[in-house]
Amino acid sequence: MGLSSFRGGIHPPGNKELSKDSSIRQVKPGKELAYLLSQHIGVPARPLVKKGDRVLAGQKIAEASGFVSVPVHASVSGTVKGIEQRLTAAGSVCDAVIVENDGMYQEAAAADPAGDPGQLSREEILERIREAGVAGMGGAGFPTHVKLSPKDPEKIDYVLINGAECEPYLTADYRQMLEYPEQVAGGLRILLQLFPHAKGVVCIEDNKPECIRVMEQACAGDPSLQVRVLKTKYPQGAERMLIYAVTGRKINSSLLPADAGCVVDNAQTAAAVYRAVVLGKPVTERIVTVTGDAVARPSNFLAPLGMDHGELLEAAGGLTKPVEKLVSGGPMMGFALFDLHIPVTKTTSGLLCLSADEVSRHKPTACINCGRCVAECPERLVPARLARFARYGDEKNFLKYYGMECCECGSCSYVCPARRPLAQEIRSMRKMVLANRKKEGEKK
Repeated sequence: MGLSSFRGGIHPPGNKELSKDSSIRQVKPGKELAYLLSQHIGVPARPLVKKGDRVLAGQKIAEASGFVSVPVHASVSGTVKGIEQRLTAAGSVCDAVIVENDGMYQEAAAADPAGDPGQLSREEILERIREAGVAGMGGAGFPTHVKLSPKDPEKIDYVLINGAECEPYLTADYRQMLEYPEQVAGGLRILLQLFPHAKGVVCIEDNKPECIRVMEQACAGDPSLQVRVLKTKYPQGAERMLIYAVTGRKINSSLLPADAGCVVDNAQTAAAVYRAVVLGKPVTERIVTVTGDAVARPSNFLAPLGMDHGELLEAAGGLTKPVEKLVSGGPMMGFALFDLHIPVTKTTSGLLCLSADEVSRHKPTACINCGRCVAECPERLVPARLARFARYGDEKNFLKYYGMECCECGSCSYVCPARRPLAQEIRSMRKMVLANRKKEGEKK
C-alpha cells in the first residue's frame, strides 16, 4: 500500500537540516514581556490585572471572555506596567498586558495534578484544558476546549494528531515528538477519553524516520493508538488534506472536521493537553524554531510567551549576513515582518531569517495560461481565475467558482512561472467576503 496523501500539492525544498538536530533549549526572556490578549481565534481575553500589580509565573492574568476564548497566563514573575497596544505578527495591533520581568521566576501554585487522568470526567478534562489556556499551536489558535466539544461526541471516530509539519524550515513539532513523545501520546490518550468510539492516529511525513520510530515506541502496546506515515508533500498538514489522506473523507469550507467524524490537533497542542490535565500546568511557553541561512545557530527554543522575537534571534547567535526577509512562521503560510519587536504567542511556530527574498526579485508578468496552478491546487480550484475575480472585486464570480474553498496554502503562487501573487489576491478576497457576511449578519 502506498503512502497516505492527497491529489495535488508541491514539493518545496524542506531546508529542515538547518535546525532539525538542534535539541530544544530553554531560553530566558529580557526585561519586558508583552502578553497579547488575543492569541487565539475568538473573543480576546479580559485582563485580570492592572498597573502596579505583582504577578507570578503561571498566574492567570487574563480570563476567557466567552466560550470561544481562552485565558492568558504569565510566563515570568514581575510587575504589571500597564495594558498597552502592541504589534502582532500579522501586522495589526492588539491589547497586551505588559510585565516587567524581575528575573526571579517565582511560580504561582499550579492546579492539583490529576494523577490518573482516567479517573476524570469529560467535564473535568475539558475544564482543565480551558483553564490552562490551551489553544491550537499549529497556527490557527482555535480554543482547544471548543474543538473538543462537538455536538455529538459519539460520532467522532478519529482523533488525528498533526505531526506532519510540512511547512519548510520549521522543526518545532519534530523536536516535540522526538524529545517528549510521551507527552504527545499521553495527550492523545486523554483526548480519546472524550470520544469513546474513536481511534487515535499520529500523522507524520515519511521524511522524519527517527520521529516515526520514537512515536511508534510511545504508542506501542496501546491498540487505540497508531502512527500513520504520510507522503512528504506540501500542504500535507492542512486540516482538510490530513483528514483525506488518513480517512479518505472530504470536507469543505462549510463543514467542520467533526462533520467527518474527526478531531485534529497539532502535536504541541496534544502535549499541552497532557501538561494541563496530568500536571496542572497552564500554557506559558512553546517550542519555536529560529532558522534560515542568515542565522548564526539555527535552534529550537522553549520560548516563554510574551518574549520578544528579537531576543529569540539573539539567543540563536544573531545574524551572520544581511537579511532581505524576516518571517514569523514558515515561508509558505507565515507573516513577513518589518519589526522584530513582536511578542511570542501560542501560535508562534518559528522565526525565519533569509538573506535573499526570492519573491521580490521576480516581478509578476501576464498569466501564460499554463495551468500549473490548477494542477497543483489541493482543492482542485482554478487559482488564476479566482485571482482575477479578486483583483476586480467580482465577489459573485469569486463565489461561483468556489473561492471560499481555498485553504490559502500558497501552492499556486509557488508554481506560477509568471510569479503572480495568486494566493495573496485570493486571501484578500476571502477576507472581504467574510467581512461582508459579518456585516449582513449584524444587520439581521
